[in-house]
Amino acid sequence: MKDVLLPTLAALAFAGCAAISPEPSSREMKIAFDVTDGNPQVLLKKLDTIDVTRKQLIEKGITPKMVISFRGNASYYTQTNLSMVKEADRADALAIAAKLRELRKANGVESLEQCNLPLAERKLNPADVMQEIKVVPNGWIALVGYQEKGYRYIVP
Repeated sequence: MKDVLLPTLAALAFAGCAAISPEPSSREMKIAFDVTDGNPQVLLKKLDTIDVTRKQLIEKGITPKMVISFRGNASYYTQTNLSMVKEADRADALAIAAKLRELRKANGVESLEQCNLPLAERKLNPADVMQEIKVVPNGWIALVGYQEKGYRYIVP
C-alpha cells in the first residue's frame, strides 16, 4: 500500500501545479526588465518576448507598466552609431533599433533606459544613445528605485 500511496500523492501534487495558472491580484503590473545580453539574435528574441508579455497582459485587462533597462554588452545595441558593432551583426542591430522604437511607442512601456557606466569601457558615447532611450547614471540604482516603487525585477 505504501508503495502505491506515495507515488500517487506525488503525481497528484505535480498534476495540480501544471493545471493552475496564477492570476495577478491587481489590474496593474509593474515590471522592470534588466537586459544585458550582447548576442543580437538573443537580444531581439528577448525584446520580442517582452512585447508578447505586454500584449498578453493587456488582453487580460491588466495595465502593464514596463521599464526596460540596458546594461553590459546590450549597450552596443542602444546606439545610433554602429561603428562598434561587428559588421556581421549590423543587420540585427538595425532590427533591434526598430524594435526599441516600436516598444517605446507601445502602450504600457514607460521607459527605456541605458546605464551610463558600461559605455566608456566599450568606447561608446552617451550622445550616440538612441533618442528613445534615456541615459541614467547607474542602471542598478535606477532599478532599485523602480523596485522601491513596486516594480518587479526580471532578468530575461
